[in-house]
Amino acid sequence: MRLTRFATALPALAVSALLAGCHNSPAPGGVTASAGPWRTLFDGSSLDAWRGYKGTPIPSGWHITGNMLAKDVPVADIVTKDEFSDFELEIEWKIGEAGNSGIFYRGTEEYDHIYWSGPEYQLLDDIKAGDNKTRLTCAGAAYGIYPSPEGHLKPVGEWNATRIIAKGAHVEHWLNGFKLLEYEFWSPDWLAKVKASKFAAWPNYGLSKSGHIGLQGDHLGTLAFRNIRIRELK
Repeated sequence: MRLTRFATALPALAVSALLAGCHNSPAPGGVTASAGPWRTLFDGSSLDAWRGYKGTPIPSGWHITGNMLAKDVPVADIVTKDEFSDFELEIEWKIGEAGNSGIFYRGTEEYDHIYWSGPEYQLLDDIKAGDNKTRLTCAGAAYGIYPSPEGHLKPVGEWNATRIIAKGAHVEHWLNGFKLLEYEFWSPDWLAKVKASKFAAWPNYGLSKSGHIGLQGDHLGTLAFRNIRIRELK
């Protein structure tokens, strides 16, 4: 999922168009990887690709309104029915005042909560949310493990564009066309950071090479998603 510095400077839509136009897309370490076709996970009208955690029905607090998937009160998380290993995920989101949420990836259902297994791309109102005390838990961070730089989040109520790319051990978090961070799963640095975090309590945290995409709903604040799509990297 690693892009050149030139690509980093491009707007998000331009980068997406560039990648979509290539048969082979750039992958970590200069390796060329074939990208499969884009698959829509939410098109504004159907939640057929989703279910509740551990096979439960979609919680009623999630609703479709104005081509958006939204929630207004704390509600249980939802996950994709399918699992994904190497992928590029694109998703647009906007969050309400003091809002807090997240996008999980490679999550399993072995524990009571998906965040005990799947790393989280943090979604946050960086100004008023309680988790804003450290960049380790601000918008775009790999929650509690790798911090995100400030200055790339749009104001509350405006749409943000997120990209998450996972290829083997390599992961990148993007926000509004800017690469916030990258890391290597299972590297000595990653293992040390997990051991020093709250996730050390769950021995399989971040170890799965395949898993569900999850959307967090159990925090306060309004939240909406749109234009969710994914493609597999080979």
